Amino acid sequence: MAKRVAVIGGGCSGLAAIKCCLDEGLEPVCFERTDELGGLWHYTEQVKDGQACVMRSTVINSSKEMMCYSDYPIPKEYPNFMHNTYVWQYFQDYAKHFGLTDYIRYNMEVVSVKRAPDFLESGRWLIDTRDHKTGDTSRETFDAVMVCTGHHADKNVPHFAGLSDFQGKVQHSHDYRTAQGLEDKRVVVVGLGNSGVDLAVELSKVSKQVYLSTRRGGWIFNRIDEGSGLPFDLKFSGRLFSTIQSFLPFWLVQQIIKAKLNRKFDHYLYRLAPEDPPLSQQPVINDDLPNAIITGRVKVMADIKKFTSHGVEFVYGSAVDNIDAVLLATGYIFGFPFVEKEVIDVQQNRLPLFKFCFPPDLQHNTIAFIGFFQPLGAIMPAAELQCRLAARGEAKLPSRSEMWEDIRKKEAAMAQRYVHTQRHTIQVDSLPFMDELANLIGCKPQIGSLLLSDPKLAWTVLMGPVTPFTYRLHGPGSWAGAREAVLTTMDRVRFPFSTKPVPRRFDANLRLLAHLLAIAVVIVLMLFIFL
Repeated sequence: MAKRVAVIGGGCSGLAAIKCCLDEGLEPVCFERTDELGGLWHYTEQVKDGQACVMRSTVINSSKEMMCYSDYPIPKEYPNFMHNTYVWQYFQDYAKHFGLTDYIRYNMEVVSVKRAPDFLESGRWLIDTRDHKTGDTSRETFDAVMVCTGHHADKNVPHFAGLSDFQGKVQHSHDYRTAQGLEDKRVVVVGLGNSGVDLAVELSKVSKQVYLSTRRGGWIFNRIDEGSGLPFDLKFSGRLFSTIQSFLPFWLVQQIIKAKLNRKFDHYLYRLAPEDPPLSQQPVINDDLPNAIITGRVKVMADIKKFTSHGVEFVYGSAVDNIDAVLLATGYIFGFPFVEKEVIDVQQNRLPLFKFCFPPDLQHNTIAFIGFFQPLGAIMPAAELQCRLAARGEAKLPSRSEMWEDIRKKEAAMAQRYVHTQRHTIQVDSLPFMDELANLIGCKPQIGSLLLSDPKLAWTVLMGPVTPFTYRLHGPGSWAGAREAVLTTMDRVRFPFSTKPVPRRFDANLRLLAHLLAIAVVIVLMLFIFL
């Protein structure tokens, strides 16, 4: 009889969890609290506490080839950076293709997750649920649990002096959908994360004036790479690039990135430059903020000192009056109130989990927390690898002491590298983290053997972007279509541009020569590094 697995949440991680359970011959039961799959990518006008949702205009920050599931490429017709409607459609197609919706119970909220009385022997769990339509409650026993509820749910609202006396509208970005009602208004946006910058840029097109308040500043990355015009994450995610970078002092890598970002626009002139170098805080990805600043539609302000009844005073002495609305893009506090605290108790967004997934002190590793990390890249491929590892069973995990050693090592690395805030407690570098998970699964690409058996594929895996398909080439869960998906990556990238004919390029030979020279340089660097 197949083991039953409770999957909590039907968003991007929950769908991957269902699929991975089916791949391993398990019986998943997914509890989704809303009436649709997709999690925060299912756009709704209605605002619900504890239910995250994108803005109507949201475009994803990772390109399609880097964010898709590893055995289901996103259609070549889709744009490289997709509007949220494309993302949701992709999730629907993925669920339909693999028959995942048959395992989802909609409008079912999980209210309690507890170890069963025989947990020491069986590793089983008791799940209490509530039906949102009928109000009925029920309890079931499961052999394992995969928590896929996401970390963009509960609003973080910092204390600001005088905010309760402010007479205008106050709204958290969690509750924002469109700019309706803010036309011709004077608005303060608090926070320079991705949500805050997206809000400021969008409002600047309709509001009278937008003031963007930032405590530290930030480095702004563009979706489009200079020169090629291709998605930036394709260029900076390659294995060879990562290997070369690992041999350089980290301070030098930061300075190189800093110089590149300042070539786009001077972050110091635009009053965005923080004290800390790039990669010491979560990157901000936006293509339009510099234009909004240089046209005066957005004014970058310092941290807030206090609110008045109709205005805001900032540190360093500046102030603005006649403010109509304040939008708080101040992040989220996540936790698992439905899971017994002896299993996990999140304090200040800190997760003492092995690979941000498994509690190390349980007698049985039959509960997994999926997607509770913040990568420098797309979250979906790494979350899917967590699902594959969890579905493979607890025998694949190391000892308790080894898990704690890994947890402490990651905590120390984050403390050394990142700005000390509640926001930077779950950071990971995408490629190393995915390789760690893949090593435990046994699906990390074997470039050495590929060089002998399939040189073309080996070269593409080494030189090209680390797409999710590369983790389906070998080992458990390998996919027959992975080779073709890897080799045709750039075809899918280029396809959306094929909307009309263009004149023949006269610099094609020069570009070919430049590529050959680049390859020669790479070979020399490889020889220098490895010999």
